Amino acid sequence: MKLFRQEPLTRDIRDFLTLLEKKGQLKRISSPVDSDLEIAAISDRVLGMGGPALLFENVKGSSMPVAVNLLGTMERVVWSMGLEKQEELEDLGKKLALLQQPRPPKGLKETKAFASVAWDLLKARPDIDLLPPCHQQVISEKDLDLNHLPLLRPWPEDAGGAITLGLVITKDPETGVPNVGVYRLQRQSAKSMTVHWLSVRGGARHLRKAAAMNKKLEVAVAIGVHPLLVMAAATPIPVQLSEWLFAGLYAGEGVRLTKCKTIDLQVPSHSEVVLEGSISPGEEMMDGPFGDHMGFYGGAESSPLIRFHCMTQRKKPIFLTTFSGRPPKEEAMLAIALNRIYTPILKQQIPEIIDFFLPMEALSYKLAVISIDKAYPGQAKRAAMAFWSALPQFTYTKFVVVVDSTINVRDPRQVVWVLSSQVDPQRDLFVLENTPFDTLDFASENIGLGGRLAIDATTKIGPEKNHDWGKPLTRPKELEDKVDERWEELGLSELENKKPSPELFGYVIDELMRQKQINNS
Repeated sequence: MKLFRQEPLTRDIRDFLTLLEKKGQLKRISSPVDSDLEIAAISDRVLGMGGPALLFENVKGSSMPVAVNLLGTMERVVWSMGLEKQEELEDLGKKLALLQQPRPPKGLKETKAFASVAWDLLKARPDIDLLPPCHQQVISEKDLDLNHLPLLRPWPEDAGGAITLGLVITKDPETGVPNVGVYRLQRQSAKSMTVHWLSVRGGARHLRKAAAMNKKLEVAVAIGVHPLLVMAAATPIPVQLSEWLFAGLYAGEGVRLTKCKTIDLQVPSHSEVVLEGSISPGEEMMDGPFGDHMGFYGGAESSPLIRFHCMTQRKKPIFLTTFSGRPPKEEAMLAIALNRIYTPILKQQIPEIIDFFLPMEALSYKLAVISIDKAYPGQAKRAAMAFWSALPQFTYTKFVVVVDSTINVRDPRQVVWVLSSQVDPQRDLFVLENTPFDTLDFASENIGLGGRLAIDATTKIGPEKNHDWGKPLTRPKELEDKVDERWEELGLSELENKKPSPELFGYVIDELMRQKQINNS
């Protein structure tokens, strides 16, 4: 398996839409639809059914078609990365692990791996496009009107229309190093929007530096980019490695960038729409409430105000967007993909970890199941503590369940069994009180401050137990081999590799039940 693509991967959203259409994974909708509530309601229902990406070609009040649900299944997320299988994402994680904490290579094999990374980095340097498609049309400040953009308002109590999948690009005012993030922006007027970012994010750090220097912070928002660039902006890459370099690293060639018309920032040259503006330190407006990934409305809070003075776009631009809410949602699919990429990085930092999983139903970060190669008493507690501090992405993980390496962390039946059979609540629960927490988590007693729980569901060894454990139920290998040999003779070959429906074992999954109702109607 090749770790990085040898042929160029186009970073044009139009090519990705064409790919989806060829694979039967794009539905064009020509009937008139409203970006206020209606598009999200339609898209949410389709996404919950595991349905195709949608392109709404007739949006009221805007000339731009709206693309949504492009990354609504894991299959489509993997395609956006130029891959075919989820497992291939871990190969990317192995490369990133070498860059995350580089150390002197041990032996010829590791030396070759480091040399390969260095060569890939050279090839991945961004290229400059002098005649970029995103500059085909230039709209000056006097003609700029954000009301012409088909901004979604997904939920009835949302404060207004929002950009959700735009790349928000800023630059460190001291070093000049760019940051690319995916943050929500709320329309405040025809020429301004608030940006909602956490204080730990790169854009917020840049704004604090600009304020200390008494300077405005320039901001560009690139809308309608290839999903690979969205993944690059969301991936936990090493701080010294830019999102542009990572995207080029994976694509096998540099991302094509171009300089903005009115500010000193670079944006992907194939963006459908680019907004150019700046933030004056201290200038803020109320942002929110908005329906969030927790499944509730988040609170309103004062957020930085971006004043835009230029917009550039391609001819007949396509508006790429998404929306938040209780899973499944596109952001949950991205998180599952990133889970695969995190795995080698995490295993490098915590060698005893065999695998880990962040279930979508647990909002893709609130609960982690990690399996370890247990060798000594107390190791499960150590692994949980190490997990919480391994990557910034795990700062807000509320529950960590630690299991043995024999347990498949992605099989809920196995996890429920081991929780029930190997955990004594008065011995195996470990609580950390009053830790920094997600302000969107309303379950916390104090907003921004909450507890964490680790559950040791591993087999107890040494001083961890005061009595003998029952002997696990197993069958001799000879008997299993004999059954394998007789499988066809017994007339059971049609069951080979068949995955049972979760419904057979009493699991009620919303998507399956909804599909069943549709089929029966």
